[in-house]
Amino acid sequence: MPSTPPLAYVIAGSEATGGAGIQADLKTFQQLGAYGVGTLTCIVSFDPQHDWSHRFVPVEPEVIADQFEAATATHDLDVVKIGMLGTPATIDVVARSLASRPWRYVVLDPVLICKGQEPGAALDTDTALRAQVLPLATVVTPNLFEAKTLAGMDAVESVDDLIEAARRIHEQLDTSTGPRYVAAKGGVELPGPDAVDVLYDGEHVTVLRTPKVGEERVSGAGCTFAAAITAELAKGADVATAVRTAKDVVTQGIRARVAAHTPFDTVWQGAYARQRA
Repeated sequence: MPSTPPLAYVIAGSEATGGAGIQADLKTFQQLGAYGVGTLTCIVSFDPQHDWSHRFVPVEPEVIADQFEAATATHDLDVVKIGMLGTPATIDVVARSLASRPWRYVVLDPVLICKGQEPGAALDTDTALRAQVLPLATVVTPNLFEAKTLAGMDAVESVDDLIEAARRIHEQLDTSTGPRYVAAKGGVELPGPDAVDVLYDGEHVTVLRTPKVGEERVSGAGCTFAAAITAELAKGADVATAVRTAKDVVTQGIRARVAAHTPFDTVWQGAYARQRA
């Protein structure tokens, strides 16, 4: 008999090594027991001949709109993660698409910089993301750089700074329809022995700590974190519980990270399910 599992939708870019982007998102959904549906916004492939820099190819806006139409006509989707968008034209079509229907949750992983873009294009993309998509988000998951940039701060060097950044980002969200949440990630870049994240809902701050697993960034951690939140929300969890689960998923995935010929390792989403088995 047909089943109706929890449905988790993602609008994001492809990352050709499988370590990040929509590949990581769909793997995370699967590991957490949600049925994943995806709309592709761009294709990013690392260039091994040029220090693993990004090669960036956007998907045409009308093709993005077609994918969105097909996905939302096929399934009753109400929880969505937004990952890498990449161009103002992409942001415009995604923002219009999101606004065309109601959502229980919009989880935004605010990817601000793509190394395959010229600086001017990157700035235009950042500006469009803040103006058109950030106000629509229910949960925003910036890393340290993104938190500093969105908050307009010169530096984020302590947990208190990270909390202040979360407060400032929260001020940019549309809270007229209810609470909005900022889950700001300190990761390995925040000084100290712990990987610290903070969750701010406009009133309360929750600080989440786990011991760091090494001092190097691991590819796919941010994508996996936001995707895990999305999957847990699709399954019925509240935001605070979803964020705690997501932190555990990422921590386990970093501990069991996948080695490759790249200068960086990759999160393994399967480690969380294996640890719980």
